[in-house]
This record gives sequence, C-alpha cells and structure tokens, in this order.
Amino acid sequence: IGATLNIVLDPIMIFGLNMGVRGAALATVISQAVSCIVVVTFLCSEKSILRLKRKNLNIKPKVVFPCIALGTAAFIMQASESVISVCFNSSLLKYGGDIAVGAMTILTSVMQFAMLPLQGIAQGAQPIMSFNYGAKKTDRVKKAYRLLMICSFTYTMIFCLAVEIAPGFFVHLFNSSSQELFEMTKWALRIYMAATGVFGIQLAVQQVFMALGQAKISLFIACLRKIILLIPLIYILPHFFADKVFAVFLAEPVSDFISVTVAATLFFLNIKKILKEGEV
Repeated sequence: IGATLNIVLDPIMIFGLNMGVRGAALATVISQAVSCIVVVTFLCSEKSILRLKRKNLNIKPKVVFPCIALGTAAFIMQASESVISVCFNSSLLKYGGDIAVGAMTILTSVMQFAMLPLQGIAQGAQPIMSFNYGAKKTDRVKKAYRLLMICSFTYTMIFCLAVEIAPGFFVHLFNSSSQELFEMTKWALRIYMAATGVFGIQLAVQQVFMALGQAKISLFIACLRKIILLIPLIYILPHFFADKVFAVFLAEPVSDFISVTVAATLFFLNIKKILKEGEV
C-alpha cells in the first residue's frame, strides 16, 4: 500500500502540483503514514491473531534492552549508509567530478537490487531460527541457517554474474541521456560489485548471530564492513593507485571480501558452541 501510493503520488505532486523535490518528500511521508495506519488498524482488529492492547504496551527493561542490543547491528547498518554516501561522494567529487558522483548514485541504486531481496530472505529466516533455538531444536536451526546461506549465496552470485556480464543493462535502467555518464558507470559497476557474489554469506551469518541472541558478534560484523573497513579504504586506496576514481570504487569489493572472510571465520569458530549452549 505504501509503495503503490508513493508511486501514484510522486508524479501528481512533482509535476501536477509543480512541487518538485518537496512534492516527492511529501508523497513519501503521506504514503508511510497511510501504510502505518493500515498496519496498526489491522493489528488492533479481530483479524489479527496477536492484537495490540494498551495494557501490553508498558515498557519492561528486561524485554526492551535485549531487543535494543540485537537491533543495534541492523541500526548501524542502515544509519552508516548516509555516512558512507558522504565519504564516497566527497572523494569522487575530488578525483572525478560530477560525472563520478552521478555514477556513484546509479551504483547505489543497483546495489539495492541485490541488498533488499537479500535482507528480506534473511529477516524471514531470523524468527524461524530464533523460535527453534529457544525450543532447543538445534537440528531445525541448522537446517534453517544452511538453507539461508545457500539461498543468499546463490542469489548474490547470480546477481553479481549478471552485473559483470551485462553492466550496461543495469545502467540503462537509471540513465539513458548522458553517454559519458553511461560509459563511466558501466566500468565502475563491474569494479564496485566485484565481490557482491560472496556478500550473501556475510549478511546471512550476521542474521544467524542475531537470531541466536549473539548481539556482540553481530554488531562487530556490522561495524567491520562499513565503519572499520570501507570508510578508511575510501580515503586510503587512492594513495596507492594512479587512477584515483578506480581506487575509490575499489574500496567496496575489498571491504566486502575481507568482511565476508572474517564473518565466515567467526561463524565456524562459534556456531557449535552457541548451539550447545542452547541445548542446555
């Protein structure tokens, strides 16, 4: 409902009412508000198995604080996107100008095609693993995270291969006017998403740790890729390459590869111990 309403309201407010960017922002706010009202109305109705009741909305520290701890990793992943965009754009503007910044905008949009379905799969598997872990059914937990990793890895690998084989197709989805922007984005996309094929493993591992209540490990993995690795690499790598723009784009796959390696290592070192603790 929210997405459909936003798509309908955008052209009406941007072009029909001549509101420009303000119209786009207002359309988003209205769509989100309507979506929120629909969800809350449903959860308060008799159609919902679990109904919202005022008596159950009291804040209980023993319930809220563990939820905050587990949600911090996801929060950092989302919040750091803005910081990373600033870092990427400032470096690209310095070394490549407006065309490079425009290319980065398209790369970010293409990356959403890979990340959003992947996050949906991972978030769908999370409650299944959590429930069975709490019920001490470790065999089901194992089946769930194995299936999650297979699905995540398969999806990201197929998407990565598609980008590497036909980058122009994805660029055309967002640009059809500037040939210069098209050419730069085309080669930049292949560099930027070179390690996306294995990234599904990292996201799957992080969600597994969150599902099993391992907030600290999940938080570390979330911070590792973007804050510890990616942001410094954006500024460090240009000092080692003659092509500065290439070096900035290269920061993404280097960060992805290292974070996937570390996440996979942490998983194999800790998963057996965590599952044994859950059986006690």
